[in-house]
Amino acid sequence: MAERLYLFDTTLRDGAQTQGVDFSVEDKRTIAAALDRLGIDYIEGGWPGANPTDSAFFGAPQGLKRGRMVAFGMTKRPGRSAANDPGLAQVLDSHSDAACLVGKTWDFHVDVALGISREENRDLIGESIAAVKARKGEAMFDAEHFFDGYKANPDYALECLAAAYEAGARWLVLCDTNGGSMPHEVAEITAVAVARFGGDRIGIHAHNDTENAVANSLAAVKAGARQVQGTINGLGERCGNANMIALIPSLILKPPFRDALTTGISADQLAHLTSVSRLLDELLNRAPNRHAAYVGENAFAHKGGLHVSAVEKDPRTYEHVPPETVGNARKILVSDQAGRSNVIARFRELDIHLDPKDPRINRLLDEVKEREATGYAYDGAEASFELLARRALGQVPDYFQVERYRALVERRYNARGQLTTVSEAVVKCIVDGETILSAGEGNGPVNALDNALRQDLGRYSGYLKGLRLVDFKVRILNGGTEAVTRVLVESADEAGARWFTVGVSPNIVEASFDALMDSIVWKLYRAGAPPGRVGQTARLAGA
Repeated sequence: MAERLYLFDTTLRDGAQTQGVDFSVEDKRTIAAALDRLGIDYIEGGWPGANPTDSAFFGAPQGLKRGRMVAFGMTKRPGRSAANDPGLAQVLDSHSDAACLVGKTWDFHVDVALGISREENRDLIGESIAAVKARKGEAMFDAEHFFDGYKANPDYALECLAAAYEAGARWLVLCDTNGGSMPHEVAEITAVAVARFGGDRIGIHAHNDTENAVANSLAAVKAGARQVQGTINGLGERCGNANMIALIPSLILKPPFRDALTTGISADQLAHLTSVSRLLDELLNRAPNRHAAYVGENAFAHKGGLHVSAVEKDPRTYEHVPPETVGNARKILVSDQAGRSNVIARFRELDIHLDPKDPRINRLLDEVKEREATGYAYDGAEASFELLARRALGQVPDYFQVERYRALVERRYNARGQLTTVSEAVVKCIVDGETILSAGEGNGPVNALDNALRQDLGRYSGYLKGLRLVDFKVRILNGGTEAVTRVLVESADEAGARWFTVGVSPNIVEASFDALMDSIVWKLYRAGAPPGRVGQTARLAGA
């Protein structure tokens, strides 16, 4: 029979130590609920007493439906009893289903960092775990620096595990805290711990300082560990932790794990993996990694004509798993390396139905290659490609017309006598029979143009309320006085949709404005906005 493998997520604790990450209490509740729906067995919510946010989070039940909420803490301090340690008391009094305590297992740390005898450290571990076991029912021991400790003094590292085991620890978690161990070392050392304590008592907690955290976790599981820890998107201190988003599908879909192990995640739940990954990025206001394994936007993207032709016949030719199993989708790119197969497949994704022999397909492919020769890149700007294709087929209405625009950058003193840089822009548009002159300010010419353009677009303004610019990338394609600039703009809306548009020109403002225009038109098209008309009357929009 398949053995049970338990998944332990520490995004809300270890992941919160990432530079620039600061979860609110509501963020923690949102992420915990998403992990619970996904089917994670243990959700480590933080360290009660360590900061106000974690204390507030553990101040009330979290309402998980199937996962177990875990409070993190450390073993009691030297010279105190377990009943008289304020830090341990915060963990024991928290609203949690289990508790995980970290303790030293590397003799070097015991000697230098704690400055106590090795025997006393063993006693700290045993007494602390016993207190958690008595109060919570389920106690776990994070064996800090276990692999370094084992390599330095294997007998002592195992004695520390034994102290926790004998005190009633459900899990003994082997931590590669410095992230410097190699997969073969992790496999060999984990096998020793499994042989002594049983694999159903051993977990793995790997850091990614050598880019081996996922590999080390898989090596430990293969060696018999039956709990695996990680974080969403590999969040974590320094280089991060083992990426749970990569671990989960590898453990469920790949042999030998697929055939030997079961998890608490069903096929239906696995299909939510991509949305969980992107939820975290959204809460952190980060752009998702487009090249992330399994869940990245480009994880199942195909660009070369030969690849696309084969994928169209059977996706297994270039896909290691079906993208829908992890909630992702296949993407066919169109670029100067594309063939007819790319264009036809991309049309199918866009719900454009043409006869494969339609001459417009070849004309569009030629236009794409010609435009990419001048600097455009449509494999990274699918929204601009869709507009290019639909315009060639006469499917994009004329919503409005920009007659002219102007952008200025001024360096001036503000009311406080401080030098500031202000950008101003004016855009003249024709919308539904009216000529509208709009002005706007921004922290740069592109931001000012965006604000001016959306200041008043008549009946289209309502469609653009949730539109925002997320990212702005500039690349100089060649040097000299005739340099060509390519601008890639990432946009998002209130529904969470994201799209990329591109503009190319020797003038950076023109390239930016072209990409911005594509973004707005794509949003209007996708929203089903009605076509407009050109007119002669005029009005002035507010600055």
